[in-house]
Amino acid sequence: METVTKAEQISNIAFGFMASKALFVALHCNIFTNLSGEAKSAKRLAKEAGVPENRISTICTALNSIGLLERNDDLYSNSDGAESFLVKGAPYDFGDYLRLQIDRQMYGFMQQLEGVVTDNIKPDYIDSYAKWMDDKEEAKLYSESQHAGSLGPGRSLARMIDFSGVDHLLDVAGGTGGLAIRLCQENPNLRVTIIDFPHVVSLGKEKVKDADLSDRISFIGGNALDYNWPTNVDAVLMSYLYNGVPGKSIPELARQADRVMNPGGIYIVHDFMVENDRSGPHLAALWQLQHLAFTPTAKSITPSWVSGIMQDAGFLEIKEKVLIPGMTKVLWGKKSTK
Repeated sequence: METVTKAEQISNIAFGFMASKALFVALHCNIFTNLSGEAKSAKRLAKEAGVPENRISTICTALNSIGLLERNDDLYSNSDGAESFLVKGAPYDFGDYLRLQIDRQMYGFMQQLEGVVTDNIKPDYIDSYAKWMDDKEEAKLYSESQHAGSLGPGRSLARMIDFSGVDHLLDVAGGTGGLAIRLCQENPNLRVTIIDFPHVVSLGKEKVKDADLSDRISFIGGNALDYNWPTNVDAVLMSYLYNGVPGKSIPELARQADRVMNPGGIYIVHDFMVENDRSGPHLAALWQLQHLAFTPTAKSITPSWVSGIMQDAGFLEIKEKVLIPGMTKVLWGKKSTK
């Protein structure tokens, strides 16, 4: 990331929340989907969205200024990126993830960051994920968006790691099964057990049923930190878990993975990680900041630190790769066969 030297650069950072809000509103109003394959005027977009033209015109002007839309005469069209990633039903669409999880939930958490950092915040603002997911509507909102954002990375993960020797995988805090579904689709002999909170599990069962994988993906409802895990598994996956729990809980997660795993099994950790020298990438660093806003005792993790945790728990031959460029990394290692 370029070092800041000008006032304009500081303004771009300070006003960045305005650009993100323009993006979220456009998603809620289906602007990108309505523009797919056809340029339209602000007047027509306003009619399709059912809102006044002046508001859509202002939104589209902002979207054009930040490169999400293109404007030719009075007609707007999607940029290549918007067409690929923000149109509903597109192969790599993650618009629902942005408008539901980031806008509806995570955006609000960031408003309490100052209170968390200065220790000036009410305890019920930083309740655990267990209490948060005990709210059925919050669990649904979070899970729907998380599922949408997991399908693409799940496909990449399935092609990155050799699962040919894995019969039974335990997905700890695996949500509604976005990763598990992709792993099973790519590995026809794989079975997965997912542990997550009860409301999340209820939603997950429907997702798995829709994917026609109910015979291969099962669920256990509960808090993963209670360690009521099945044993004799061939692999353990933890995705986005290390950043979401108190830092002091992480070593025990790795040790528990070792306890329930068969000799020669694979332990996989996927999460937002900054580089070992803490130079970035900035999206991973910002995501860790968001986790801090909800979990004040969360730890900013690096690949070398995660590798050390895995090694201390007894895992060998640890490998590291980028999964989501600029955001997440995967580390995996093997349990000794002895």
